[in-house]
Amino acid sequence: MAARPNILLVDDDERLRTAVFKVLSADGHEAICASSGPEALSLLKTHPVALVISDLLLPEMDGIALLKAARELQPEVEVVMITGHGSVEKAVEAMRLGAYDFLEKPIDSAVLLKAVAKALEKQRLSSENRQLRRQLRQGRSVDALVGESPGIEAVKRLIRQVAPTNVTVLIQGESGTGKEIVADAIHDLSERSERPLLKISCAAIPETLLESEIFGHERGAFTGAAAAKPGKFELADGGTLLLDEIAEMTPQLQAKLLRVLQDGQFQRLGGTRNQQADVRLLAATHADLAERITQHEFRHDLYYRINTVQISLPPLRERPEDIPLLAARFLARFSAEMQREVRAIAPGAMEQLLVHPWPGNVRELEHAIQRAVAVTTADTITAFAFAPAARALSTTSGAGIGAGITIPIGTTVDEATRRLVEATIEGCGGNKLQAARMLGIAARTMYRHFGGAAK
Repeated sequence: MAARPNILLVDDDERLRTAVFKVLSADGHEAICASSGPEALSLLKTHPVALVISDLLLPEMDGIALLKAARELQPEVEVVMITGHGSVEKAVEAMRLGAYDFLEKPIDSAVLLKAVAKALEKQRLSSENRQLRRQLRQGRSVDALVGESPGIEAVKRLIRQVAPTNVTVLIQGESGTGKEIVADAIHDLSERSERPLLKISCAAIPETLLESEIFGHERGAFTGAAAAKPGKFELADGGTLLLDEIAEMTPQLQAKLLRVLQDGQFQRLGGTRNQQADVRLLAATHADLAERITQHEFRHDLYYRINTVQISLPPLRERPEDIPLLAARFLARFSAEMQREVRAIAPGAMEQLLVHPWPGNVRELEHAIQRAVAVTTADTITAFAFAPAARALSTTSGAGIGAGITIPIGTTVDEATRRLVEATIEGCGGNKLQAARMLGIAARTMYRHFGGAAK
């Protein structure tokens, strides 16, 4: 049989403590004892405890202070207070602060055991619910990164490997590839999943306010700072902080962030007191940080600090096999949201999705499906539903898909075909499979006759 959960008994009255200990032991419970609040906290730091039974009036630290401190050390612990005559109001206050129950002296053994059984059952159910929520959240996090291509599978494996650790992770990828989803998954699969995940975009907040958003500010630190305000580092204590588009951070703020990563301390804007927070840092960017370093726009020492582990997301054009999976996921979601009976994507429409280079990556595909569901009147999306968006992309994609070629009169059919194929391959970024689909020819024909066409 599994061992009974530990019960921590706290009372400065040795006779009462001994009597309660005997009752608990006789009922099969594992109990440990303390005679004061500080001694109890010392035990809580080294022993997993399911239930604390504490006298309300203790030397050095009363039961309410012990309750608050115990919840800081072990948030899932339940607390039952022991109170004497005339201190019931204090016991009620303790329950308002989270105590499960209180027992009045003299303690009846049957009442004690009944309260213990109920408190432990509540703790067990709460623990199971938290575990179930954690498992559901972890499943959703992994599922949110849709794809079965080798590149995405490699990203998923790396997420699972680094998530349980506390290392700083640099998430790189073009806009729309899913960097924020990776950050969510890392947090949800980590030991910090019950604590907050906070996100801040270094590109979306003006330079003058970004430092305050990250580190907080004191009253009067700048015009308009009428009150002190904690920053994201303080608010994320015990959890995770994502600094999105970190390449846009100014050199001055980069230096301050580096100091935090080196010694774990920071100061609010306008403050003089060092503060400390237990925060796991994730950084994300679509920029080439190595190039930014050569241009003296990003600190190389900060780069080494945030690049403990790097996760690079492949662009959608490099994983076309994931497009049908993503499209199906978006189709189901938007059909439900818009209450439309759109169930499928026609083969011609899917071909159109497969050959498009997707400069906006997964986000662009998401919006394309959203628009198609909105304008489709049948139960199947046809190529026509994507046509306006495709034309708009063609006019803005430069030499990519949609750009024309000129074939002089008198050009032989073979030469014209060669030029068309080469231009299509170039427009597809060198992807011959996409080019073959766009031209309506078999991939093996492309490789057999135009194997050397791609650069």
